[in-house]
Amino acid sequence: MTNQNSGNGEVAAAQETGQGDVLLSVQELKMHFPITRGIILQRQVGSIKAVDGINFELMRGETLGLVGESGCGKSTTGRAILQLYEPTAGEVIFEGQDLTKINSGDLRRMRRRMQMIFQDPYASLNPRMTVGSIVGEPLEVHKIGGNRREQQQRVQELLEIVGLNPYFINRYPHEFSGGQRQRIGVARALAVNPSFIVCDEPISALDVSIQAQVINLLEDLQNDLGLTYLFIAHDLSVVRHISDRIAVMYLGKIVELAGREELYENPMHPYTQALLSAVPIPDPQVEKKRQRIILEGDVPSPAEPPTGCNFNTRCPQVMDVCHQYEPAFTNLGDGHHVACFLYDQVEALDEKGNRVAAAA
Repeated sequence: MTNQNSGNGEVAAAQETGQGDVLLSVQELKMHFPITRGIILQRQVGSIKAVDGINFELMRGETLGLVGESGCGKSTTGRAILQLYEPTAGEVIFEGQDLTKINSGDLRRMRRRMQMIFQDPYASLNPRMTVGSIVGEPLEVHKIGGNRREQQQRVQELLEIVGLNPYFINRYPHEFSGGQRQRIGVARALAVNPSFIVCDEPISALDVSIQAQVINLLEDLQNDLGLTYLFIAHDLSVVRHISDRIAVMYLGKIVELAGREELYENPMHPYTQALLSAVPIPDPQVEKKRQRIILEGDVPSPAEPPTGCNFNTRCPQVMDVCHQYEPAFTNLGDGHHVACFLYDQVEALDEKGNRVAAAA
């Protein structure tokens, strides 16, 4: 499967049967940031659980959408996978190697295979460097492309690939629009021929008309180069368009994961249902009859998450068990995973993360 049009059935079937080429496997990934007190003798008094034990796999050539409210840990997940943050715990197995256990030299070589497109095209480009230097820097760092002339030719090719004039090579970022700057960021990510790209809300800072152009560019590049994306975004309509599967994240945990159409047609977690109820429908009659699910209260602090299920403070269907135990992330069939006690198959997790009966 190489693009969103190929559907999610093949990916789900491959995961169910254990077949297919798994490019990335994330197991119990945690990213906790320490909270310290004191100026000279700092002591840790707690931690912010930005990512708190998530699991998923990415098949080669697919796009996994990662959605959720601001502050839920989406961007931190992407950065921890790429080892821009050193994970607190867990495994990130990329092309058969655990990135959390390899040495710095091997990690440097692996970085050629995984890149990131950042959210803000105005902040992610050095204003003192020309476009040629920005796109060509990865070639110099990883010693790709031979001499300077060959590297310059490669930079011009990359600019053409992303839809920019190759003669812009000597211009500076301030001379470009937001959409053009994001294309420069895409060209920089492609410079080292990666197989996996984390797209960290790559269109959220762009005008709506430009967003579609960037999305189409990413889809074309995936088709042509066989890329695999982790696509982080807020816009659920965009995620549905570009993704094969979608993971819904809340307060550092993935609460639901399913194929694109399955998730939108049969959302199982109350949080997913609330998110999807907020997506506008371009049909006045249907929109008029649609019932919104309004969540009350604020998202709890990741420094002090609720006991039991993280969503129990806002869930409209909360039960007593939700305050006592944390639900296990369970496959309910056809690759549809959910962590919610509304479903009998979902077990609880003890303090060590082991599955137990909720009544135990």
